[in-house]
Amino acid sequence: MGKLTDLLRLAQQRAQEMKLPYAGALTPAEAYEVWQLAPGAKLVDVRTRAEWDWVGRVPGAVEIEWMGYPGNVPNSHFLAQFGREVDPEALVMFMCRSGARSDKAARAATEAGYRSCYNVLEGFEGDRDANGRRNHIGGWRHAGLPWHQG
Repeated sequence: MGKLTDLLRLAQQRAQEMKLPYAGALTPAEAYEVWQLAPGAKLVDVRTRAEWDWVGRVPGAVEIEWMGYPGNVPNSHFLAQFGREVDPEALVMFMCRSGARSDKAARAATEAGYRSCYNVLEGFEGDRDANGRRNHIGGWRHAGLPWHQG
């Protein structure tokens, strides 16, 4: 359990530095490793159905929209759907396109009583470059982690 403990400690340290109200923040590669090492850990992808279908999916991830598509309307059933899919004692990592929606989901789950919530920094597609484009700078896909189209 040494490697897992080290990864979680690093993620918790980041959360303190970033003043996050949830357990921690992980890079995509760290999140994948934690997912493999922690029994019962869940990766929750909070992107939209359109993003899963058109951009790509992570095999084995729990898919629950944070915002609905089209219209970008908040999913008022998010916590209920999350509660049906994820055990309150589970270590749970949230991922979206860039890390912003997943931050909000991690905050909401923490407020709802989940104690082991982590955000996946950079998300599925990574950060924007200086011109505001997603040029595969960081992110789950760019890190070469498992995913598939459609």
